[in-house]
Amino acid sequence: MSVDPAQESIAERKKRVRRIITQLKKRYPEAECALHHESPFQLLAATILSAQCTDERVNMVTPHLFKKFPTPEKLAKSKQEDVEEIIRSTGFFRAKATNLRGMAQAIVKEHQGEIPQDLQALVKLPGVGRKTANVLLGTSFGIPSGVVVDTHVKRISNLLGLTTSKNPEIIERELQEIVPRKEWIDWSHRLIHHGRQICIARRPQCSECPLIKDCPRVGLGPLKK
Repeated sequence: MSVDPAQESIAERKKRVRRIITQLKKRYPEAECALHHESPFQLLAATILSAQCTDERVNMVTPHLFKKFPTPEKLAKSKQEDVEEIIRSTGFFRAKATNLRGMAQAIVKEHQGEIPQDLQALVKLPGVGRKTANVLLGTSFGIPSGVVVDTHVKRISNLLGLTTSKNPEIIERELQEIVPRKEWIDWSHRLIHHGRQICIARRPQCSECPLIKDCPRVGLGPLKK
């Protein structure tokens, strides 16, 4: 199938997205968040740590962090230097430690130690932007507040010709127009898995890709036979 995103109507694009979703579900039936966590608090902390850092590195750091500070109350009372030492390898550790402690303090003071299930309340917390809030609401509470746009989602959405933007907020808005709301949460999880296993940034395995019939490979050129 030859796909020309420039000539594609919104209705045609929605149909193509539904076909893509079907293939992603077959390939990745269990769509799970890559960040290891056992509670909304842990996921929120892990997502804050994931900024400019791989999920693998975060998953190496969080067991020690959560063992020492298992609750918002414990983290709120922590010392800056103690948190910095634990998370040092994630990069930007001073700012992240400040955000983690500030997030915990705000949750204890303003939300009685409970993680809010509201986008506007979440983005007011230190270190929490719209992407982090969407991750938490979708993964922990099953609330499709938006489409999480990480580096994999941004790159693959452009390759698929679903957007031409590099701006995560614009990409999110454009994806929300064509991806059914009930699929928002799993769409991001599955594209992230796809980006790690098949649509790898430096060496995409297009010949093995289940999406190839619906992918114009924008920026990559025609597929060599």
